[in-house]
Amino acid sequence: MRTKLFSLKNILIAVLLLILDFGIYIFLGLVILNYEDFYEESEGPYFSLKSMTLGEQAAYIGFHIWIVINIAALGYLLFRIVKYLMTRNS
Repeated sequence: MRTKLFSLKNILIAVLLLILDFGIYIFLGLVILNYEDFYEESEGPYFSLKSMTLGEQAAYIGFHIWIVINIAALGYLLFRIVKYLMTRNS
């Protein structure tokens, strides 16, 4: 028995994952905005890790890591959809 790709359970999981994903992006973005609001030239060049606090550095690096994770997840999702469609047609 094959499972349905667009079942209610799968749609709810996808929506919850999207909400979590957007929440993480918003949180990291707000921390980076805090850096932009309180940046002082005397602390170093703009957007250098030297001019950031430890939390801002973590958010900046985490933001870029989160982008890579999202690209990998999107690639995996596309792979699964193509695999599902190919097995369905054969």
